[in-house]
Amino acid sequence: MLCAMRALPLLLCLALPATVTLGQAFEVASVRPSQHEVGPDYNNQFAYSATGLTARNATLKRLIAEAFHLQLNQISGPGWLDRNEYDIQARAASGNRQQMEPMLRNLLTERFNLKEHRQTREMRVYVLAVSKSGARIHPASDGESPGPAGGFHFHGSMREFADLLAIKLSIPPAQDPGVPVRASGPPVPVLDKTGLPGVFDFRVNMQPELGTDAFTLWQRALQEQLGLQLENRKDNVETLVVDNASKMPTEN
Repeated sequence: MLCAMRALPLLLCLALPATVTLGQAFEVASVRPSQHEVGPDYNNQFAYSATGLTARNATLKRLIAEAFHLQLNQISGPGWLDRNEYDIQARAASGNRQQMEPMLRNLLTERFNLKEHRQTREMRVYVLAVSKSGARIHPASDGESPGPAGGFHFHGSMREFADLLAIKLSIPPAQDPGVPVRASGPPVPVLDKTGLPGVFDFRVNMQPELGTDAFTLWQRALQEQLGLQLENRKDNVETLVVDNASKMPTEN
């Protein structure tokens, strides 16, 4: 009924599970508003371990993005979602980041009374794909070195690399070598269409050029060094709409 009432052009509602399944909950979790808010330049600090996760000054929008494996501008809802900051200390018997995502989803439902629904929407995106010449990277094997030191180092899946690129591509071109530049505006989603499975470990050597935008720099580096490419186009993207959430989490 909710989906029908909020129907929009080009949107398709998808159901989300609302029940907590055995093995999908943290053993112990502390959730509190941050005592000292640090703002968008320093917040959203996450650390995963084999026994849980820690978040410092994390916005609820970032927590939702982590829990549902989405990028920030795939989430819409009240404006405070990306302003209010929270600290979370959660302990699990064991697990990795992927296994903790449903635990985090359940935690947000229980502590923030989070209610949401998914939609697909046509929007501007960057598509990350293998170039015509073929990929120059391969999944990392145990003990393999990422190559000579220097440059930008990445370790993770292509899906995680796409998430990182979304942030990197939102950085405007440098106009003054003595003035650092920062990401501006919501990042455009980067969709992983490489079809490359596994975990990768590589370096990308970037050479900043005054007045040259991040898309041009990354497009060049991806093609020459990794055998990948970016395409700017419109595509159907999964989004999440927050219908309800509490600013104050329930007591620990």
